[in-house]
Amino acid sequence: MQYQIRALSPDRLLTQLVIDAVDESDARRQVEARGLFVAAIQPTRNSLLSGNRLTSSGSRHLPLVLFSQELLALLNAGLSIVEGLEALLEKESNQATRAILERLLGGLREGKRFSAVLAEQPGLFPPLYIGIVKAAEGTSDLPRSLSRFIDYQQRIDSVRSKIVSAAIYPMILLLVGGGVSFFLIGYVVPRFAEVYQGAGRDLPWMSQLLLDWGQFAATRTKTLLAGLSCVLLISAAAFRQLLAKGGLMQLIARLPGIGERIRIYQLARLYLTLGMLLEGGIPIVTAMTTVLGIVSKDIQIGVQRAIDTIQSGAQLSEAFANNNLTTPISLRMLRVGERSGELGSMLTQSAAFYDGEISRWIDRFTRTFEPLLMAAIGIIVGTIVVLLYMPIFDLAGSLS
Repeated sequence: MQYQIRALSPDRLLTQLVIDAVDESDARRQVEARGLFVAAIQPTRNSLLSGNRLTSSGSRHLPLVLFSQELLALLNAGLSIVEGLEALLEKESNQATRAILERLLGGLREGKRFSAVLAEQPGLFPPLYIGIVKAAEGTSDLPRSLSRFIDYQQRIDSVRSKIVSAAIYPMILLLVGGGVSFFLIGYVVPRFAEVYQGAGRDLPWMSQLLLDWGQFAATRTKTLLAGLSCVLLISAAAFRQLLAKGGLMQLIARLPGIGERIRIYQLARLYLTLGMLLEGGIPIVTAMTTVLGIVSKDIQIGVQRAIDTIQSGAQLSEAFANNNLTTPISLRMLRVGERSGELGSMLTQSAAFYDGEISRWIDRFTRTFEPLLMAAIGIIVGTIVVLLYMPIFDLAGSLS
C-alpha cells in the first residue's frame, strides 16, 4: 500500500515522499529511519482503490524459493546478510518486492535479528521458514539452513507436480468425453427422434428408450438447462465446502488402494519437515509444534499426542508408533537414528524412500488408469451412436 508523506528534514526543509508500506505505522517507521520527521501522512488514491493489496497478495511478489536461492548465492560469495539484501534490492524492479526488501533491511539496520524481521511479516514468511532461520542464528550457519529449506521445498514441489501432471490428462479426457456425450444426448438424439417419430416402425427397445429421452429433451430444453445449472452450482458449493473442511481428502482416502498412498504421502511430508528442522538444530518438541501447521488434521491429532508422549519421557519412535505415525520400515529407521544420534538424517531418508515409492505408484496408476478411462469413454460414445443407427440398420435389413 502506498502512502503520500510530507516530512521535515533535520535542516527544516519540507519534502514529499511516496512510501510502499504495510500500514501507516510501517510507513512512519521507514520515514523516521531516514532521519526525517513526519508532518502529514495519507494513503495515495491508488491505494485507497486497491485496499491492502500488498498484504493480501504479497506472496506473489516474493517467491520464497527464488528469494532463498538468490540470498544463498550471495551469502556463499562472502556477502553479509545486509549486503545480500542490498544487492537484491538494487537489481529488483518490482515495486512491491522492493518494499518487502526495504522493510527487511530497515529492521536489520535497527539491530533486530533476521528471524525477528521475518516474523513481522507472517503473510510472506511461514513459521517453518522463520524457525529454521532462528535456529541458524544460534549456530551462525544461515547458508546451510537456507540450502536445507530449498532442498526441502523442491522435493515437496516435485512430488506435488507429479501428482498434478498425472491428473491433467485424465481430466482432459473426462471433459472431452463428457462434452461429446452431452452433445450427442442433448442435440443429436433429439434430431434423430424427430426423424424416427413418423417412421411407423417398431424400434429396438434401447433405441426407443434413447429416442424417448431425445423427445423429452427437445420439448423441455429450458427446464433441463435450468436443472443442470442448479445441479452444477450445488455440486460446486458442496465441493468447496468439502475442500474447506478437509472432507474431500477424507473421501478420497476411503477409496480402495488410494487411502494408504495418501497416508504414506502425508507421513513422508511429516518426516521430511521434521528431518530438516532437526538437522537445523531445532529441538524435537519445537520442531513437532512447528509441523502442526502444515499437515492434515488426522496427522495433526497424532503429532499432538506424540508431543505429549515425548514430554512424558518417551522416545520419538515409541511416540510415533503409539499414534499411528509410522510404517514398519520407517519405525526401524527411526530406531536406528535414535541409537546412532542421527535422527534428523534418518527422518529425511525415510521421506526420500517413500517419495520414491509414491512416484513409482503414480506412474503405474496413470499407465493403467488412462487406457481404462479412454476405453470407458469410447464405449459410452460408441453405444450412443450405435443405438441411434440401429433403426437404420434394421430398415436396411428389411429392404434387402
